[in-house]
Amino acid sequence: MTDTSDVADWWRTRIVDMEPGRIHLRGRPVQELIGNTGFAQMIWLMVMGTEITGHRAALFEAALVSAVDHGPQAPSIAAARMAATCGIGLQSAMATGLNILGDVHGGAGEQAIGVYRLCERAGPEALKDTLDTWREAHGRFIPGFGHRFHKPVDPRAPRLLGLVDEAAKAGAVPGAYAEIGRAIERQLAEERGKPVPMNIDGATAVIYAELGCPPPLARGFFGLSRSVGILAHAWEQTEQGGRNKGPIPPRYRWTYDGD
Repeated sequence: MTDTSDVADWWRTRIVDMEPGRIHLRGRPVQELIGNTGFAQMIWLMVMGTEITGHRAALFEAALVSAVDHGPQAPSIAAARMAATCGIGLQSAMATGLNILGDVHGGAGEQAIGVYRLCERAGPEALKDTLDTWREAHGRFIPGFGHRFHKPVDPRAPRLLGLVDEAAKAGAVPGAYAEIGRAIERQLAEERGKPVPMNIDGATAVIYAELGCPPPLARGFFGLSRSVGILAHAWEQTEQGGRNKGPIPPRYRWTYDGD
């Protein structure tokens, strides 16, 4: 008898077990999940390997909902819309938008969790020193705070923090990261003499930290969330038509700095 374990073990997974006529996801028959499990809960089950319910599930879904779109000025959305006018398919347009997400556009949530956990370890009395240490290593911007458009407040952040407060009151999450986030907000406002609002990245990072997610998953979950907006805009642009649309109307020209 031929030993095929080397082939079977080439990919090892706890996520799916499948054979003809049977699909189990994280040990659950798929037919039991269909119609009984919400999409956000399904995402959590697949990625984290556990079920999420109650206030925790509501928090996770709220974070996903909050970051779906921010308009065509967001690079990921703009790229998807431009791609949709270039003769490629809808999925390729979506991939174009998703591939724009990186350390600057899409990575702030992951970085914010890192800042929160540094502050947690250092303690509240060392908050300013902790932020200064971060800035010395990474630059003057604290990820998750401040917004180009939403001043003095990002309308999404207070709502998300309020939901965290409700969940903490119910004992579903600790609530510690929400307090750290608010403390950073106060510290930055004191330093600059004006409000520096927590933005969507900072607020969703609070939720993901409260739920116990490793920092890289904040970036991954943001990509899942933003893919909804990318799909919506790519499809809208497909319906609108247009050919080879660039970032600005043709009558405008760029600045030439050459000789």
